[in-house]
Amino acid sequence: MCAQRFPSASLSLAVLAALMVATAPVQARPKASAATPANVTVDYGIALAGIPIGTAQVTGAFESTRYRMDVSARLTGLVGAVTGGMGSARASGLIATGPQPSAFAISTKTSNSGIAVRMALARGTVTQAEITPPLVDMGDRVPITPENKRGVIDPASALMMPAVARGELIDPANCNRTLPVFDGATRFDVVLSYGETRTVEKPGYSGPILVCNARYQAIAGHRPDRPGVKFMEDNRDMSVWLAPVEGTRVLLPIRISVRTTIGTNIIEATRWNRSGGTTTAGAPTTGTLASLGEQR
Repeated sequence: MCAQRFPSASLSLAVLAALMVATAPVQARPKASAATPANVTVDYGIALAGIPIGTAQVTGAFESTRYRMDVSARLTGLVGAVTGGMGSARASGLIATGPQPSAFAISTKTSNSGIAVRMALARGTVTQAEITPPLVDMGDRVPITPENKRGVIDPASALMMPAVARGELIDPANCNRTLPVFDGATRFDVVLSYGETRTVEKPGYSGPILVCNARYQAIAGHRPDRPGVKFMEDNRDMSVWLAPVEGTRVLLPIRISVRTTIGTNIIEATRWNRSGGTTTAGAPTTGTLASLGEQR
């Protein structure tokens, strides 16, 4: 991965929003729904065209109206040996009608390059952003305006989806949302819509999940003439499966599927561990960081 191709963790989320996130900027803060802190750790396997290429982990901590998301990913096997790809991200903030992040940081590296991004946000507005090394201005990117930095969420926060419906967490309405993602270099929307409801069985989780269809819409910071951008905008083969986190009004991805130019990329939970108490920060982001980033 070239240092000038910013890895879209968000598309992991967008796609994993991949992915995957909440609808528009944050409104008033809701009352806490759980009396004690809730923590969940989800391990994922990453496969491309049916071939295992890596592992990832997402750890979420939810207490009252606050959250923290830690994400990490590592490419393994032959792909990992060749690229050395790995990444980690962290975000924290408030839970409202959607995530309201206050801080975000991500770091990715391969055998020959690396990128780090740090952002500070206030009520959905980016107040500071830094990319190391800076992106080279090739003159072909859609300019990012101040308006593009308002009413946004970061890629790691996008993985946490507060319920938008008042009823059951598996209410189909919880699929229908637009995720306004800014990853420090690009601004895009991930538009989710209800597909169906299924029942799954995974180590640590057994029950109903929401299958949400996903669409990617480039807004700014992208290079519109790149084939990968048009491919993702036209892509109709993307989905995110959401599972409820017990004791909260939050859903997290249990499976993300994105068709790429070289095969379908699937990030699927291999273990789901829900616990109480406070978890120790400092962990895991998803493998799409590297693989989907190449589409940029």
